[in-house]
Amino acid sequence: MRVCLMVEGQEDVTWEQWLGLAAACEEHGLEGLFRSDHYQSVMGRRERGSLDAWATLAALAARTSRIRLGTLVSPATFRHPSLLAKTVVTVDHVSGGRVELGLGAGWNEDEHRSYGFEMPPTATRMAVLGEQLEIVHRSWTEEAFSFAGVHYRLEDLHALPKPVQRPHPTLLVGGGAGPRSLALAARWADEYNTLTASVEECRRRRGLLEAAWREAGRDPATVRLSLMTTCVAGRDRGELLDRVAAVQAVTARGGDPEALLAEPPAHWLLGTVEQLAERLRELEAAGVTGVMLQHLAHHDLDMVAVLGEVAATLEADSSQR
Repeated sequence: MRVCLMVEGQEDVTWEQWLGLAAACEEHGLEGLFRSDHYQSVMGRRERGSLDAWATLAALAARTSRIRLGTLVSPATFRHPSLLAKTVVTVDHVSGGRVELGLGAGWNEDEHRSYGFEMPPTATRMAVLGEQLEIVHRSWTEEAFSFAGVHYRLEDLHALPKPVQRPHPTLLVGGGAGPRSLALAARWADEYNTLTASVEECRRRRGLLEAAWREAGRDPATVRLSLMTTCVAGRDRGELLDRVAAVQAVTARGGDPEALLAEPPAHWLLGTVEQLAERLRELEAAGVTGVMLQHLAHHDLDMVAVLGEVAATLEADSSQR
């Protein structure tokens, strides 16, 4: 199982903090750093700023050497697919082949209204997502092509240069395992990313994903299912309480850290190194191949070090099998 960090960049993450987070991921052995793709706080905090996701990743690509970098996920409503494909290829070249693209249909209506992005009904957004996935994929893999869809039209596109990665950068589709997103992933994606699901729900979604892969004529054994969920890690109870309180401050949830530690939300991954390693083993047994651990108190670089200890524990387990 690969262990990556996921940061909500729209909640006032500064460039200096991005540098610190990336360096910590590299130092402590995490496989990748993923970020959300939003332009304003999704917690309703209008005073919080957000650097552009792909500009940030491009800059981090030039300042890192090992970790993989990607979005989780970029809304199809934000960018024309030709621009998006070109941007990802650029970051792929800057990074030497370490970029991944997560794509989704988009959801935050207030953000779309504020920035002037169109926010069509769900069915239309899913259709847009489907056309974007095809255009991005073909831009990366075909010498030349034309495309005539409902939402986009391209004529004799020769998209050069091609990506460094072969056959192309990892393409993720994000969703809740609904039939439309599963079908799109089975047609175009390398990985399906789902949110805040229990072990049993991950097992169920894995089954649905394998069925979609089979229906598309792909080997279900090649399915890659990743989970993005909130994580709070500490080496002991004291660290856990401090970090729970920090997350409460970020989310404005309030309440007693002791009470939240005693009864955390069911989807949270919360615990010591060994407790988290055990939870990840359970997820792996349910068919999860990777986790993107949402780190809400992004100023806390020591928690990245703790997550590195979790990843090292899992790696030691794997080497003993």
